[in-house]
Amino acid sequence: MTQTLILASASPSRAKLLTDAGITHTVKVSDADEDALTAAAGPITPSETALLLARAKAESVAEVTPGSLVIGCDSVFELDGTPYGKPWEPEVARERWQLMRGRTGVLHTGHWLISTPSLSDVGSPVGYGEVTSAAVTFEEVTDAEIDAYVATGEPLQVAGAFTIDGLAGAFITGVEGDPHTVVGLSISTLRRLLGKHGVAITDLWA
Repeated sequence: MTQTLILASASPSRAKLLTDAGITHTVKVSDADEDALTAAAGPITPSETALLLARAKAESVAEVTPGSLVIGCDSVFELDGTPYGKPWEPEVARERWQLMRGRTGVLHTGHWLISTPSLSDVGSPVGYGEVTSAAVTFEEVTDAEIDAYVATGEPLQVAGAFTIDGLAGAFITGVEGDPHTVVGLSISTLRRLLGKHGVAITDLWA
């Protein structure tokens, strides 16, 4: 019997990607402490950070969901070698956009997929991970456009202070790589990870 796919994320954009791709899933938000994990890891690259947090999210949910497939994801934006997560505060988002405009950065999304045995099975959870990255080029937006965008609240809770599937799409001139990576979950990467667990993505189509 095909296992249930659980998305260990509160991101509506990731859930929508799965839904649009016809993938049956449920959502269970992880309680992983991202700040503590990042601090404990020490100096690691932005892509390593994305994978570390994706794994932590998946493992947190997998512990309480036997007999499931759990996908955890996390995104980190990199500009000039510096990682940027969610800005949270309007002023931080405004400063980010003033720095990013007219330039190109890289959005890294970590994916970690765990298969957990059912309560009646013998065995341990098995996990596989992968990071996908895409270069994002931004328009030379004006201060007025930045202020208007920040005022919507959209950039405050997304990695890098932008998302291509929302209002910021007007300010992005190009994406080199898988666009789904920038939204936060690469469907083609999920397909590869499912294959490592012996599951065909077509088995999860609604």
